[in-house]
This record gives sequence, structure tokens and C-alpha cells, in this order.
Amino acid sequence: MPDSKLAQLTALPALPGTYALLLYLPRAARLQVGRLGTFDFPRGYYVYVGSARGAGGLRPRVLRHWRDAKRIHWHIDYLRAVARPVRVWYSTDTHVKECAWAEMLQARGAGNVASRFGASDCRCPAHLFHFARPPRLRFTSHPNSTKF
Repeated sequence: MPDSKLAQLTALPALPGTYALLLYLPRAARLQVGRLGTFDFPRGYYVYVGSARGAGGLRPRVLRHWRDAKRIHWHIDYLRAVARPVRVWYSTDTHVKECAWAEMLQARGAGNVASRFGASDCRCPAHLFHFARPPRLRFTSHPNSTKF
């Protein structure tokens, strides 16, 4: 990772929060996503919505998602192995906005290509959404944004 990107990422707050990670998948891929199943991911852009409530908050979680080599732990790690990160939006609001942001993306007509992806701990259909073109998004609570 170039030094300028690393510097920007390490400047993310070490606070709990909600984030949306924009990824680009340059070619279609069929992926086995742990026990969730096998899914066909079309070429394009993906927005994954998550929350970071653990030690260090947003900074270590987003840095982990940005790194290429890592142990597979979450659903997003399977897609991240073949897709590159482009941008992250985040909010340090004390209320978890993960499901609200997922609902907003679904209401905008974003495609859901992997049922229950990233949503094993809630009732949302998924927390991963597909766009054929780069999406122009606005999240609630005017979150911060970092583009790379």
C-alpha cells in the first residue's frame, strides 16, 4: 500500500462507528463465501456496510479490510480477496447505522447478489450491494468520507 494511502487510513478515528466500504471487482467471479454458500458476483462496484465496535474502533477494522493478505474471518474477506477497495465512508455516531445504511442502499435499487452477506447478526437481507457503475451516495448523519 503506498505511503499516502496508509497515512490517510491511519488518520481514521480510533472510535467505534459505522462504515461503508466501496470495492471494485474488475471481472465477474464465482465465490464460495464460507458456510453462506456459493455466489456469482458480477463485474462492478460493491458497497459493504459494517460496524466497528471492538478495540480501536474504525481505524483497525478499515485497515484490515484494506490489506490484501489476511486470514479469512468475515464474509467480506472472501470478496475482498478478488476486489480492490476504492473508498470508505464512516460515521462515529454512537448509534449503529449499519442496518439503516443497508436499507437506504436497498431502497436506491442497489443489487443484492449474495443473500445474507454480512447480515448474519440482524434481519437485513444483506449488507453488500452491487452497482454496475460507481455509485453516488449520501449517508445519514453526514458521515466522513475518504477516497483513495
